[in-house]
Amino acid sequence: MKNAQRFRPVDLARLAGVSTQQIRNYEEAGVLPPAARTDSGYRAFTEVHRRALLAYRTLAKGYGPVAATRIMRTVHDGDTPAALALVDAAHAALHDERTRLRAASEALEALAREKPAALPDSGLRIGEAAALLGVRTSALRVWEAAGLLAPERERGTKYRVYSPADVRDARLIHTLRRSHYFLDQIRPVLEGLRREGSTEALRAAVGARGEALTARTRAMLEGAGALYDYLSYVTATATTTESTTGGPEPSPT
Repeated sequence: MKNAQRFRPVDLARLAGVSTQQIRNYEEAGVLPPAARTDSGYRAFTEVHRRALLAYRTLAKGYGPVAATRIMRTVHDGDTPAALALVDAAHAALHDERTRLRAASEALEALAREKPAALPDSGLRIGEAAALLGVRTSALRVWEAAGLLAPERERGTKYRVYSPADVRDARLIHTLRRSHYFLDQIRPVLEGLRREGSTEALRAAVGARGEALTARTRAMLEGAGALYDYLSYVTATATTTESTTGGPEPSPT
């Protein structure tokens, strides 16, 4: 490996469009494997560092810089299975986001098909709300205990009073529960509806979020491919070095 191509920090910095200090920071953070030093004490990067840099930069686009740093550092600590577990965790989190988004979309479509009944200005008591929705009063109490509903109390009494917004939220909860969604999966849908202010606004937000998730999925696939290529290069380099020297040699990582 004596004739391997050498790169100065500035060479890698230009390749990635960052400062030379950032390249040093990458090495210190474990994004790049440790670099050998010249007799003068300067860092001497090689092809493995160039490939590690490109892998990290591609990973960061989809997984984010924090997760990408953890993945690369774990690889360079010599624990590839743990690094791949971090990749799996990121994909699982993305899947959960898609599940929540699908729940919101399904709930909105279900609400759009239902014609809300006219409600009195004074609101509904719990028995009236339950009858309107076709659920038991105990279900409304469970949803309230879970923090999904917060009906006001009638002045001078402890009776719950369900406003039109409460009934809308309860209808959404009931719709998603019939589709076997858990309460924790329903909560973000309600929060989105309350934040956006209307089903139309939430529908637009859901559509935009879906497009963002699709773009992120593509970026994560590209990042995973870059990581695979890097791991393959490191493995091939280590194998070549071992066969050439007749014995194992410390890996570039």
